[in-house]
Amino acid sequence: MRLHAVQMYEQDVSPVQVAHRLRVSTKSAYQWRRRWHAGGQAALEGGPAASGWGEDQRWTLARVTTLIARLFHVRYTLRGTSYLLHRLGYSAQVSHPPGH
Repeated sequence: MRLHAVQMYEQDVSPVQVAHRLRVSTKSAYQWRRRWHAGGQAALEGGPAASGWGEDQRWTLARVTTLIARLFHVRYTLRGTSYLLHRLGYSAQVSHPPGH
């Protein structure tokens, strides 16, 4: 259900509308939105080392995709992750790991 909520938030659907469509409380919908919005951005701002990637301070699409899966239990393709980052205002300069 949270995955559906995140997809709606990505389309700028309000928490009240999300609650109505998913038949959950508005309190839950607001909580999910707050966690989705704050949690992901705060984790990115903490840098890769804070998320367990050693001293290499480059965010790659693969790393961000893995971080999303860890934090939100949602799986995205690299292209999907790139789209999410763009929607959140992050630069498209996220580097790819060798071989990707």
